[in-house]
Amino acid sequence: MKLGLGSYSYRWSIGHKDRTPSSPITCIELLEITSKLELDVLQIADNMPVHNIETQTLDQLYRTAQKQGINLEIGMQSFSTESIKLYLDIAERLDARILRIALDGNDVGTSDDIIAKEFKNILPIAEKINCKIAIENHFAFPSDRMANIIKLVDEEYLGACLDVANSICAGEWPDETIDCLKDYTINLHIKDYQFRIDPYGVGFSIEGVPMGKGLTNVAGLLSKFKDKDISVIYEHWLPWPGNFEDARKNEDIWTIESIAYLKSLKSEYNQTL
Repeated sequence: MKLGLGSYSYRWSIGHKDRTPSSPITCIELLEITSKLELDVLQIADNMPVHNIETQTLDQLYRTAQKQGINLEIGMQSFSTESIKLYLDIAERLDARILRIALDGNDVGTSDDIIAKEFKNILPIAEKINCKIAIENHFAFPSDRMANIIKLVDEEYLGACLDVANSICAGEWPDETIDCLKDYTINLHIKDYQFRIDPYGVGFSIEGVPMGKGLTNVAGLLSKFKDKDISVIYEHWLPWPGNFEDARKNEDIWTIESIAYLKSLKSEYNQTL
């Protein structure tokens, strides 16, 4: 396992939808954080679209990552043949070995056969540059459909990006999602969460917590993948604290604490191998 940082661990400091800080954190700064935490991987997802980053900055990102021994991965949202080809071009520029695609939105209404056929057409490009495509279980795209698409394609360069919490929204408990996708997983998104009961008894909501303080069976999850050569990308669902100063401070605290927890578990596994 290679531990890594995902750009969604700095959602608020990057800026999200109508909440944008005056000085958003950059991809170079994310790489610096990754280096300071002594992590192996940085995954820049769709909350920091790499196609909007200037080529000079991408080249700087690549050179610095190579110097520091950090692997780069990139991510995008929703299936689009044109966008995937563009992102594979960027993956080649960055020597990124994973392109993660979150299936959602319009993908829900597209048949598995059509999506599978399009992936078959694209995968030769991915294979040529040695970049695997990892499709992520997302809020409205059930894991069994993802597994079916991967089986229909049946190629080494298409696998699953398994997120341990996203599919609760699709009516799946995490154990169901893990059982469905673990054999296809080439990239793992790991976060922790808890259920918060409404004080007036009007149902409940799900919110993020630092790693190891919620309902994710982190040790059990990592044990399923301890012998696999995959990247484990840390993310979190930090609730909006009301201002960007507190958001950045909390993102730093949660990330440092959670990475330390994940490293301690990984160390235990390494000692038992």
